[in-house]
Amino acid sequence: MKTVISLINRGLYVGRFQPFHLGHLCAIEEVLTKIDELVIVIGSAQYSHNLKNPFTAGERLTMIRHALQETGTNTNKIWIVPVPDMHLHMLWVPAVEGYTPKFNTLYSNEPLTRRLFIEAGYTVENISFFNRQTYSSTLVREKMLKNENWTSLVPESVAEFINKIDGVNRLKDLARTDKI
Repeated sequence: MKTVISLINRGLYVGRFQPFHLGHLCAIEEVLTKIDELVIVIGSAQYSHNLKNPFTAGERLTMIRHALQETGTNTNKIWIVPVPDMHLHMLWVPAVEGYTPKFNTLYSNEPLTRRLFIEAGYTVENISFFNRQTYSSTLVREKMLKNENWTSLVPESVAEFINKIDGVNRLKDLARTDKI
């Protein structure tokens, strides 16, 4: 195991949050019961304005902050850090380490992320899936495109923010651009 000099039991949770939904919120709430502080990494931070990644890193950070404030979560225990993709697996963990405060444990179910952090010597723990068939960013984006109810899948503050930035129309415009 990697030796991390820290008096704080700090975890790391990585996601793209495109957009942030209720499953993400439940995962964060679960992890916060196990640790003193949580570093939330906004992965693929350099991508936006495409169908898979319609929102900017700043917009995703804002969604997360709004959702945590909406639920009364103590944000003093949370760090939110955008991290770009490295596209070279052996460099990704060191890049995350360089962008974030020291952490002890990775919380993730994503196989590649888990493997890379295990090989780097970190403790890695699973996160419970919270109604995974319903709470998926891909599903939220699909519902936005089809004019179906997507707002019930995200915290109210996130739905308000996406509407404020005209996120649904952005996604629809991107879908039209993708077909041209």
